[in-house]
Amino acid sequence: MDTPLISLRGIGRTYHNGDIATTVLQDIDLDIQAGEFVAIMGASGSGKSTLMNILGCLDRPSCGDYLFAGESVERLHKDQLAELRRRTFGFIFQSYNLIGSASARENVEVPAIYAGLPRQQRQQRAAQLLGDLGLGERLGNRPSQLSGGQQQRVSVARALMNDGQVILADEPTGALDSQSGRDVLELLKKLHAQGKTIIVITHDRDVAAHAERLIELRDGRIIADTRRSPEPVAAPAEPQAPAPERSTQPLQDLLEAVRMAWRALRSNLFRTALTLLGIVIGVASVVVMLALGNGARQEVVDRISSMGSNLLLVRPGAPNTRRSMDGSTNTLSLSDVNVAADIANVVVAVPEMNGRVTLRSGNTDYQTQVTATSPDLPLARNWPVAQGVFIAEQDNQSHAAVTVIGRTVANNLFGDSDPLGHYLLINNVPFQVIGVMSEKGAAPWGGDQDDVVFVPLNTGSLRLIGQRHLNSITVMIDNLSLAEQTQEAVRQAILLNHAGVEDFQIRNMASLLENVSQTQNTFTILLGSIAAISLLVGGIGVMNIMLVNVTERTREIGIRMATGARTGNILQQFIVEAVVVSALGGALGVLAGLGFAWLLQALGTPMVFTLGPVLLAFGCAFATGLVFGFMPARKAAHLDPVVALNAD
Repeated sequence: MDTPLISLRGIGRTYHNGDIATTVLQDIDLDIQAGEFVAIMGASGSGKSTLMNILGCLDRPSCGDYLFAGESVERLHKDQLAELRRRTFGFIFQSYNLIGSASARENVEVPAIYAGLPRQQRQQRAAQLLGDLGLGERLGNRPSQLSGGQQQRVSVARALMNDGQVILADEPTGALDSQSGRDVLELLKKLHAQGKTIIVITHDRDVAAHAERLIELRDGRIIADTRRSPEPVAAPAEPQAPAPERSTQPLQDLLEAVRMAWRALRSNLFRTALTLLGIVIGVASVVVMLALGNGARQEVVDRISSMGSNLLLVRPGAPNTRRSMDGSTNTLSLSDVNVAADIANVVVAVPEMNGRVTLRSGNTDYQTQVTATSPDLPLARNWPVAQGVFIAEQDNQSHAAVTVIGRTVANNLFGDSDPLGHYLLINNVPFQVIGVMSEKGAAPWGGDQDDVVFVPLNTGSLRLIGQRHLNSITVMIDNLSLAEQTQEAVRQAILLNHAGVEDFQIRNMASLLENVSQTQNTFTILLGSIAAISLLVGGIGVMNIMLVNVTERTREIGIRMATGARTGNILQQFIVEAVVVSALGGALGVLAGLGFAWLLQALGTPMVFTLGPVLLAFGCAFATGLVFGFMPARKAAHLDPVVALNAD
């Protein structure tokens, strides 16, 4: 005799619930030849559904051996069992087990997706099968829009999608009216006539009467095996499926996973929107905070750079000490300026004396700061004159009473009038305005840089400030790469000029700029880290929603496994769903963050937009979906098919 298509030897199935063991099947010996129409009948609790699950490789027996076409099923791992189900079996369930969020055609296509059939081919085949079953006008209807009989016909079409050799029908007429039940039985008989092996699980003798062979179960044992027709000739064990044997198609699998993910997310828009909200807030926070931090850093850097990053500031007083009030720090002189100016790599050395003065123009009095300096100050400070001219060396030599005023002084004393050529009193000494400086803005340490008047050094020393020592020396260097060497050379020169007494200190603006940048970078990272907490919370929300999804869609997972989905397919689907949510939320968050940052910029807050934070935020959102979606996806992928199918 030919090898049976299905052969069971000593099959038993025991379920364990803690210390309690329940035996459902025991000592089952059964052979089913290819092409048979078999009815397995028994009362509720007799073990017939458990037997069907074992026959369909949805469940494993606790003992015994199951041979399919002469090969032991026991040796197959989960993915090999999925391949066997996909190639060989078609399931018709009593409760239809259709995916609620998918249309009739999409439900029928499911087995072919995992069989690797191209999308266009499987759509055509699904439409043809549904058309043959009288549902040609219902392709786009969801299960909730179909009657019970129509849903069962969709289930039949799905069972036929991969042209499996064995059709397993569990109570196929149990939930149908009489006419729909007769229609389904006629379909099964027609499939049998085409050479399919039909195995029907039922408790109804009228249904069992349509089969050629009746197997009766009671208390988990076979009590009768009756044939109503001669034993059929064994057909080939391999099914003649239209779908090709599965090959490695990562791109196609990924596209299908994205489509299914999008459909699943659309089916519950409100929940998806709430999940998106957490990601959107997190990503937008990262974008705004980093733009704000970079903007603050850039503003400080710009202010310092506006003074000149290639400057050395020499001030009186020993290093790391405060200037005393007794005049002991009044040690800088013009000779120090001259020795500094002679150092290689020094462009100019500018002396400065400072003091507070009262200005008067007409009936307006105004207090500000006066700086007595040399003609080289605009070059050293990178501060051009907007109107008129700056102080000349001749003005300094002749003690000329001329002044150049800052923009703030010009606005307060002269308003919209042109101040050039006008006289103003500085501490009751008349000075002629010969120039107005360009607008400089706020100083890095605070204060208004434009609130100042400049006078020749000798004039200010003699007639306004009343001192000969300098408050500071600004040294402009040429090559920034030699800044440290130049600073040391200036220090040594002035130290020699002071007879070896280091009663002064030098600040390198380039180093200050670097330190400030590092401090602001730390501040930016801090802001980004605070914002990243929001993204982390959003990621936890994604994981929570995906866990809820897995729980709610356990039956769908079982359906997909029954129709041939491998562990990797289920894992991929739920990870892709989490990634799609996170990526969509990331994109919306980037747009929201940029929009809010632009609004803040329009309101006067300094913001700097760079591609890095945007990519970082979006990448973090994407990674969040990947990381936080893995645990729910892994849980879904490792569900037992029969347990998943029986979930409420």
